[in-house]
Amino acid sequence: MRTTANDPVEAVLAAGLKDLWYPICPSDFVAERPVSLRRLGRKFVIWRETSGKLHALEDHCPHRGAPLSMGIALGDRIACGYHGVQVRFDGVVTSVPGSPGCKLEGAKATRSFHVQEACGAIFLYNSSVDVDQPPPLQLPEELTSDEYSNFLCYTEWKGGYRYVLDNVMDPMHGTFLHKQSHSMAEGDNTATFRVRETDIGFVFEKEGQTGVNFDWTEWADTDLHWMRLAIPYPKTGGPGGSFVIVGSYTPISDNVAAVFHWRCRKLSGWQRDTWRFLYRNRLEARHWAVLEQDRVVLEVMEPDANQHEMLYQHDMGIVRLRRHMRNLAKEQLAREEAATQVKAA
Repeated sequence: MRTTANDPVEAVLAAGLKDLWYPICPSDFVAERPVSLRRLGRKFVIWRETSGKLHALEDHCPHRGAPLSMGIALGDRIACGYHGVQVRFDGVVTSVPGSPGCKLEGAKATRSFHVQEACGAIFLYNSSVDVDQPPPLQLPEELTSDEYSNFLCYTEWKGGYRYVLDNVMDPMHGTFLHKQSHSMAEGDNTATFRVRETDIGFVFEKEGQTGVNFDWTEWADTDLHWMRLAIPYPKTGGPGGSFVIVGSYTPISDNVAAVFHWRCRKLSGWQRDTWRFLYRNRLEARHWAVLEQDRVVLEVMEPDANQHEMLYQHDMGIVRLRRHMRNLAKEQLAREEAATQVKAA
């Protein structure tokens, strides 16, 4: 997604808003060795202790700037592969083998970040400054309740993550782009939409049609931005009622997005086992085919497509979300300016 040149608000949004949780990768991306991930306008190094506990630092050795991810994990520390400088999980340098006792030892010289594992993914708190305790990671009930079963679908798409947000905040495209899908073949080709506010965000929904097609999208802010929608299932989809999708999206760079979708159903006992079997053996391939239709459209859109639009009533949700995101970016810039003034005083 191409942004307006020299617009500080757009620059904030392109990199990702600060002081929020973001999913950054599936859990199995990080095993025994340190992993480097470019996300949210910087590079992170993620590693595990032998117990499985996760840590994250900026992937930058404070000595000469070599990637810490090329070093060796030593429990709660990483030894840089360039000169052996050891950096603890909190960013404090604990050892400089080449110059013991130098001023670098004991200094908090590298940014540290809180990470948490949940629902098959690793989440990182994108703090503007180091914090001792981040807000709790609050996920929707489909990802936390024992009443639900879910599968994580992770992929990376070319293009800005905000085009992915726009796509999910557009229920009407399901009727056209996905009309051959077994789960989105029904419903009217025309619709009137409304915005319904909630305590944590809003719902963009069709008037007079629900439980038929992709009829609504919810956007929520719980110190993690996530979206939710429900698609009815035919009987061939097995037990469990509607198929719920929870999505969250993270910028990798200006032109690559990390796309997380959890596919969920509410069921238990033998029904849960049946659903999981059907999903792995039949339904997953269909769902990937639907997701692929979205990817193809978004990846061939011009980077500046959002600068040449003629929106109409179906796009009210996109307008609402874009405006809200810009307001959040303006608030972040105001906080940063206030912090700068306090330091200068």
